[in-house]
Amino acid sequence: MNMKMAALVLVFALASVESVSLNVRAQSTARATAARIGQTTQDERATYDLLAPETSSFRTDYEVSVTTSGATIFFDKIGTGLTTVPSAAGDGVTDLMAGAPLKVDEVSGAQAKAGGLVDADAGSRYLRIQLARPIPDHGGQARLRVIHTYRGSESYRFQGDAIVFSRNIGLPRATFVLPAGYQLTECNVPSQVLSDASGRVRVSFMHQGPGPVALLLKARAGVPTGAAAVPRPLTNARSWEPPAAQGPTERSRLSDRSSQDRDIVYFLQQPDTNAFSLYHDYTESREGIDKYLNVVRTGSKVSNPSGLILDTGETLKAQIVTGAQAQATGIDLGGERVAPDQEVVVTPFPGVKKGQSIRLRLSETYTAPESYRLEGEEFAFERSLGRPRNSVVLPRGWYLTWLSIPGVVSQTADGLTRVDFVNGRPDSIDVLMKGKRLAAATVR
Repeated sequence: MNMKMAALVLVFALASVESVSLNVRAQSTARATAARIGQTTQDERATYDLLAPETSSFRTDYEVSVTTSGATIFFDKIGTGLTTVPSAAGDGVTDLMAGAPLKVDEVSGAQAKAGGLVDADAGSRYLRIQLARPIPDHGGQARLRVIHTYRGSESYRFQGDAIVFSRNIGLPRATFVLPAGYQLTECNVPSQVLSDASGRVRVSFMHQGPGPVALLLKARAGVPTGAAAVPRPLTNARSWEPPAAQGPTERSRLSDRSSQDRDIVYFLQQPDTNAFSLYHDYTESREGIDKYLNVVRTGSKVSNPSGLILDTGETLKAQIVTGAQAQATGIDLGGERVAPDQEVVVTPFPGVKKGQSIRLRLSETYTAPESYRLEGEEFAFERSLGRPRNSVVLPRGWYLTWLSIPGVVSQTADGLTRVDFVNGRPDSIDVLMKGKRLAAATVR
């Protein structure tokens, strides 16, 4: 696969339906984290690197997309019971789009409130971060990486011959790296257990609950360090369990789900159309990549493709070509077998430069009678969802009656029912949902 020309290939069974302005709808339905009044965020995750236990210190590598339109400053609250470690090596803030450092300083709650954070806690401290550019309107973002070292003896401490990390974690996705030479002996939150390249144990979880998770980790010394701890490299071998040929690889199964940055939101149209629209957000950071390809399954049609650079608000032009046209123009389809008359959506964007990245929103409309259909007076949406984070928005005038996979149900700003799925497992979830029409008097 030529990484200079290749783009990620996403396959859907689809066709054309009515045009929907997904970017506008996404703005009204996005489930941003509004933990701070006056500023909103989404896509938050962090890695906690537990340093030498006797220091009671840990370094956080926090990634966040700030979504407050027009904002030029972001305030990051320092957690309760923590103090910063001055001049810690490697600390700082990076603008992920440009790969450039940003100015940051520590301020009081009063200074944060004076700077525009209307609900700032007077007794707390904040990191004040100067953004590289004002956040664009209509769904724009400022993507930040904040690396900072903290000390907190109540959160990270010795307990007999064990070390304990105990803290309320408000982030939906987090990874904790144990010190070298330590084994995990206890974790009270369902988590993946992984290893980094040096053999340090990593504990990773995704949390969908309505509040912080009270995490308790315990570990003991006594495992190898140095070269003896280095794990065998992961392979592309598949499970012996049948059907092995279709199963995921070892490398895929043991990847950190919490670090994956793809989101898909489906907007179901009226059921008799068999149509749904969607937007798909992802970050491209591979140097030289300059297009996204979506290969449409044979016999399906796609309509209304569009793209948006969330970092800048710039719109992208997408085009629909056939397999024959792609071959004639030299578009690399990443090894996919594409019939001459099969459709491919091509969305070009500025090539990614070394050390930089770009956050894209790709929107399309499809029909898929097998996935989305009307059964008498009920609709049925049946689809295998492979990403860690997927959401489905019901059509106007319909309510949810059946749901096969647990999800969080909420109402969007414009009165539609939304279901959010978080899947921390390295497999797909086969979602089947059904719904019925609301009484006419209750439709908003």
